[in-house]
Amino acid sequence: MLNIPGRRAYTCEGPTRRELMRIGSVGLMGLSLPHFFLWNDQAKANPTANKWAGAKGFGSAKNVVMIFLQGGPSHIDIWDPKPDAPANVRGEFKPIKTRIPGTHVSEHMPMMAQHLDKATLIRSMSYTPNGLFNHTAAIYQMLTGYSPDKVSPSGQLEPPSPADFPTAGSHISKMRPPKDPVLPFVELPRPLQESGIIGKGGAAGFLGKAYDPYRMYQDPAKPIKLEDLALRKEIPPDRLKDRFELLKGINGSMPELEKALNASAVDEYYGKAYDLVLSGKAKDAMDLERESQKMRERYGLHTFGQSLLMARRLIEAGTRFVQVNWPSVANGDPETTAWDTHAANFGPLKNLHCPKLDRGLSALLEDMDSRGLLKETIVVAVGEFGRSPRLGVSTSGNSNSPDGRDHWPYCYSAVVAGAGIARGMQYGESDATASSPKEKPVHPADLLASVYYSLGIDPDMEIRNHLNQPRELVKGKPVADLWA
Repeated sequence: MLNIPGRRAYTCEGPTRRELMRIGSVGLMGLSLPHFFLWNDQAKANPTANKWAGAKGFGSAKNVVMIFLQGGPSHIDIWDPKPDAPANVRGEFKPIKTRIPGTHVSEHMPMMAQHLDKATLIRSMSYTPNGLFNHTAAIYQMLTGYSPDKVSPSGQLEPPSPADFPTAGSHISKMRPPKDPVLPFVELPRPLQESGIIGKGGAAGFLGKAYDPYRMYQDPAKPIKLEDLALRKEIPPDRLKDRFELLKGINGSMPELEKALNASAVDEYYGKAYDLVLSGKAKDAMDLERESQKMRERYGLHTFGQSLLMARRLIEAGTRFVQVNWPSVANGDPETTAWDTHAANFGPLKNLHCPKLDRGLSALLEDMDSRGLLKETIVVAVGEFGRSPRLGVSTSGNSNSPDGRDHWPYCYSAVVAGAGIARGMQYGESDATASSPKEKPVHPADLLASVYYSLGIDPDMEIRNHLNQPRELVKGKPVADLWA
């Protein structure tokens, strides 16, 4: 079943997205109209950043696909090989040429080598940890643009809190709500997680639950259930329409409510919930049975590949922000799915991680490009950090096998594409051992600021937190040179 956390109660955080899904039941009759009015008022906030007007790349994107490779992929074994480095640094893999002149990647990324002409490869992602050596803290920083302010003695973050900074998709779904009856922000196929900390950095935080993602926590490589996005069988469309008209009539007869609310705003949001279910666009977008077997095989018949295919379908339907999380717990077993290669690095990368990443990401870029979707969609593939250049050393307090690599935030890689971002370019360079940037360092918050910038949102704009205190949208600056 689609997992949309929430309960049938209303707080100062506003209604959850599950409440919108209940339009086919009497649950809609209990929705808090003042909260919908607040949501409408906030959703219409569409900040214009005049200072960036005319800057290259500003406002070039309409949608975002965030591919979050949680666990920390080894940059030196995937995107940034160093064949001339000492053996305990360069590892076991050989480099191969790409469509970017002079740029090589791992031999286990042959498809992406041929499709990097559609993207920019950033080799200078970097930050100084300052306590951000664990997965959850680094994930929080990457997706919210802020360092966490509370870390437990064990090094883990505290569980998600309503006071957290919002994840990027929540800000974007608020500031750039879609016009069509679709889900504005979808996260799949599983939550962000390290050990027992689930969802940190992946929620709306102080924006309120109305801006949480629609959490499609199922495996798209298997048959999925879409009942939450469909009209209940016992309620025909005509009956639903009658309920909608009845609600409008009830609202119109409540003068005390109209004094506090804009009645047209109320009708608009009932209408959007009504259209979402009745139009079937969201449900259809998640129905991979509508794709050919050939296309499904091109993406890879596994969870990651089919998640990317669903992301393309959601973007095509009008969803504003889709986040695909690498389908594993951040510090899980590398022999199954996790990028966290302390105990074994080369075997899992060769036999599991790289083949799935290579096929899925190359298919997404190729498919979106051929459909024209890449012109207005920014695609980002990144993890929370890279892996230590030297094999078998401890950099984060973890133990590592002789062929394992530890956490390494000082230098790693990302792939970005679409919305006018330069095609076939390498941005930044690492040093001889991929230990630190040699030039053009990009902080994770800078990359996130670039995503906002691409959507025409001023990264420097002021927002208000749960205490009504002014804060910057993100603690970073856009990298305008990513655009051609």
